[in-house]
Amino acid sequence: MTERASPRLGTAPASLRAAVRRLAVYPAWVAFVAVAAPFLAGVAVPLSWQYAPLVASAVLFGMPHGAVDHLVPRRLSAASTRRSVAVVVVLYAVLGGACLAWWFLHPVSAAAAFVLLTWAHWGQGDVYLLRAVDDSLTYPRSVPHRLLTLVVRGAMPMAVPLVADATQYRRVVADFVAPFGGDVAAVAWLFDPGTTRTLGVGLAALTLLTLLRGLVVRRSALATANATAGLDIADRDRPGTVTPLVTLGPVALVADRGLRVDAVELGVLWLFFLAVPPVLAVGLYFCLWHALRHVVRLIAAEASGSEALRAGDHLAAFGRFVRQAAPLTAVALAMVGGLYALVPVPPGEIGELVGLYLVLIAVLTLPHVVVVAWMDRVQGVWTG
Repeated sequence: MTERASPRLGTAPASLRAAVRRLAVYPAWVAFVAVAAPFLAGVAVPLSWQYAPLVASAVLFGMPHGAVDHLVPRRLSAASTRRSVAVVVVLYAVLGGACLAWWFLHPVSAAAAFVLLTWAHWGQGDVYLLRAVDDSLTYPRSVPHRLLTLVVRGAMPMAVPLVADATQYRRVVADFVAPFGGDVAAVAWLFDPGTTRTLGVGLAALTLLTLLRGLVVRRSALATANATAGLDIADRDRPGTVTPLVTLGPVALVADRGLRVDAVELGVLWLFFLAVPPVLAVGLYFCLWHALRHVVRLIAAEASGSEALRAGDHLAAFGRFVRQAAPLTAVALAMVGGLYALVPVPPGEIGELVGLYLVLIAVLTLPHVVVVAWMDRVQGVWTG
């Protein structure tokens, strides 16, 4: 039987939040800056090599991070294992089947929907992360601020690469739809310089807006957060108070850990996706940013996993996850072969083969998003 940790974000001890930062936050910052540096210096990498992280994602966090969805209801609620598995299997069969049919019927619109859904989902993952690592439990500041954060964070891997290199972005989308007989000519305007310039300016403005909203806090909201923290002020393993930089009438300027993490990460992500070619950048992001953070979230949801993370026993924590994820990861990879046999135009080049793999990811994404949205509700990501 799986032993559950307390699911609510507000009950997570500060030591667990610190462990999440050490494992899923700080290493990614270092890795992304290190990868971006050579490209800023003018280094070029053959396109075929750039697909390596996406290929690796089949076993390195990418595909596996959703392969324990069937255990999530049991992990975060009192549901039985049998019911947990049955509900998620039906969810995947219905929504995944509908998505697959969409790809066969109209691949271009299916690809567009996949990009938008991934935009929302990857932003959703970072909203959770910001909530999880913020000891004050106040960041992002409100539901509207969390929605804005979702849009901006999801745009980093989904839209900034389009701004940086529209030609390669178009080629990847073409590889998505080619096995199904699709053609991106109908959406060629998306890749025009005017479109990408407008998108870039808009995203830059939204980035500044979300940070400004994080900086400015109502004094009444700050007082409420501090009063709540004060209930446990003697316990150093509980959230602490937030001290404003300055107060200006009814508002205060606050640069707490949540805002600092958000600002650093947005800077790192802008640098990374503007400097690194889109295929390589998105592959690395999928493995080392989004999927890794979700895996750590899953591990922390179990009492044994939470204890292992806090103790620094990462091998034990990840070993258990690997054992749980391996069976359905293997099933999903076998499905790639089945999809290859079904498509009207079997892929031949590396880009088309990876594109077909990503179509399977697309088919599995919608039910996965539903599971994660349920996790968000249970864990209080969008409340408080």
